[in-house]
Amino acid sequence: MKIKTKKLSYDEVMSLPSWEHKKPKKPSKFLAGVARMLFKGELRKVHFECEKIDMEKAGDGPWMILMNHCSFTDLAIAFEVLKGRPFSIVCTSDALVGKEWLMRSLGNIPTRKFVSDLTLISDMDYALNTNKASVLMYPEAGYSLDGTGTRIPRRLGVLLKKLKHPVVMITTFGAFTRDPLYNNLQKRDVKVTCKMKCLFTPDELKETKVRDIDEVLDQEFTFDYFKWQQDNNIVIDEPFRADGLNRILYKCPHCMTEGKTEGKGINLTCKECGATYELDTLGRLKGVNVEPKFTHVPAWFAWEREQMKEELENGTYKMDVPCDIAILKDSKALYMVGSGRLHHDVNGFVLDGCDGKLHYEQSPSASYSVNSDYFWYEIGDIVSIGTNDCLYFCFPKEGDIVAKTRLAAEELYKLSKGKTSSE
Repeated sequence: MKIKTKKLSYDEVMSLPSWEHKKPKKPSKFLAGVARMLFKGELRKVHFECEKIDMEKAGDGPWMILMNHCSFTDLAIAFEVLKGRPFSIVCTSDALVGKEWLMRSLGNIPTRKFVSDLTLISDMDYALNTNKASVLMYPEAGYSLDGTGTRIPRRLGVLLKKLKHPVVMITTFGAFTRDPLYNNLQKRDVKVTCKMKCLFTPDELKETKVRDIDEVLDQEFTFDYFKWQQDNNIVIDEPFRADGLNRILYKCPHCMTEGKTEGKGINLTCKECGATYELDTLGRLKGVNVEPKFTHVPAWFAWEREQMKEELENGTYKMDVPCDIAILKDSKALYMVGSGRLHHDVNGFVLDGCDGKLHYEQSPSASYSVNSDYFWYEIGDIVSIGTNDCLYFCFPKEGDIVAKTRLAAEELYKLSKGKTSSE
């Protein structure tokens, strides 16, 4: 999928009116049917099946639907398992660029990733109670980088209790393994299924404490798809399976150098010390010319998080990279405004660019994570920061900094709130 882009100067973009808030429309049954037909071919390729658990408890709806987020296949799954049922999707605002009428006619509710949006709750309430449409939400907001659960907002149970509708969970299996974010949109031959179950009825929400609801949600969003692949003997023999693996495994555990690993073909190699790993057909790491420090991709990624915590503790963390800059100000286009530098340290983000005209700062406490993506709309890897009025998309010109930046933002947020690393 691509996005409409337009080159404008920074001053021209800043003179444009900001995004206009609109209440969600009632979803068009016709357009939902068209979307479902367009996705049919993709689901046939993966021999899609859905297992339903306790769904009789959910009643006729509308429902509040939570879904984990692994790949674009998630959207095809949603339209299939919810066929015949009007539903609105809480989507990222960039999804409306160049096609706002279509996306709003489908009932979508746009919001900004990892940016405080005070209108979102009222929009969800409007969709549920006025439009009588279910609401589908991806609480993780971003795709999983390493095939494990991504942090979800704390006290999500407060929102669910406030909305007072049955809570349904959709969990996918195989969607990440077929199309992991790091792998340059190259799809593998993998069967995809999902599990759909009712987590809470309105009465159960009323009777359950927020912390207990959040515990259930944490459990539902706890998974490890590399382990799932191995446990279920899912063979991935495509010769490109390690392409881009350096995006998440950016630090060599042998020489401790960052940004010199290269994932290509079936191997991950450190260009600094030569240490080479093979990603085998079951998603395990095997040392080619070294004794492996890690055999499990998520374990390596978790180690990188621990390394990040050490950098923050000893005050050595600092990221400063040249980048191309795009701005999202409205739904007409993504505006390419020039270049600059993105800086990140214990004080948060600083973005400077456009010949000195752009200066933006964002504190560590602004969000519990940061919008980070690979090959975003087939343009490049991005880190996005900003506000409801203006989002800045930074395309780094050097280094694999996207995953590390997300880890740093998450750990800095915890420190800013006085939380422990496990919270």
